[in-house]
Amino acid sequence: MRTGKLTMNNNLLPWLFLGPSLLGFALFYLLPFITGFYYSLVDSPLSGNFVGLHNYAALLQNPSFLLALSNTAKFTVICVPLNMALSLGTALLLNRKIRGRNLFRTIFITPLVIPVASVVLVWQAFFDLNGVLNSLIHALGYQSVDWLKTDWSRVVILVVYLWKNIGYCMILFLAGLQNIPVEYYEAARIDGANRFQEFFRITLVYLTPTTFFVFVISIINSFKVFRETYLIAGDYPQNSIYMLQHYMNNMFLALDYQKLTSAAFVMAAFIVAVVFLLFRVERKISKRIG
Repeated sequence: MRTGKLTMNNNLLPWLFLGPSLLGFALFYLLPFITGFYYSLVDSPLSGNFVGLHNYAALLQNPSFLLALSNTAKFTVICVPLNMALSLGTALLLNRKIRGRNLFRTIFITPLVIPVASVVLVWQAFFDLNGVLNSLIHALGYQSVDWLKTDWSRVVILVVYLWKNIGYCMILFLAGLQNIPVEYYEAARIDGANRFQEFFRITLVYLTPTTFFVFVISIINSFKVFRETYLIAGDYPQNSIYMLQHYMNNMFLALDYQKLTSAAFVMAAFIVAVVFLLFRVERKISKRIG
């Protein structure tokens, strides 16, 4: 009898510790998720009529949404490969024994601890029509560029994204590089392999799990670029940097919950589909390597 009570207590103990977290998850994530999905299927949040997928169909015919979707997709396609290439290159460089290596590592991870809002004024002063960059361009005899009011604004946001994310991804790649046994490279050199063969046949192969994780994180962070874009360019920025989050933020301010929730679920479904596909690809690659 006593053993049965101990077993019951042991079974209840984990739930006792998990209870607050599960309650918080249900209250702040699960319930809003279900409520938002309900709003996307009705014509009004207050005693609305069920309209099925009508809100989604209307969303796909909305020019503002299509512009935001296109800009977000273009930005992700451009920034993710650039971020991965630059962070991997930096990690390979700082993995060598060079002078000031620790100092450079610290410099690259500094953006992780600096709040974006605190440096927005610096970016605005740098890229403003009368800012630092245009002063340098004018001094060289060229015309000034209104970086935030032309298609160059996408380049501005790309620079900010890379500044924020390269350091974090570099640390992940560094950890992956330092976990590759040195004996593999020594054996490859004995067999006559050159640097390119070592990189493609050893480094990239054993960095596959790290590369996959960095790829997923880079995609997710590319959808978070709204924060920087909003702080630099405001509610309605230049068309080339009008992102999905701009559209959803504007729908929230307009209290148009149907368009807001529909857009949010389209975006969430896209991210989940991409991550699921990447997981499938990574498993197949891992099996082949194994």
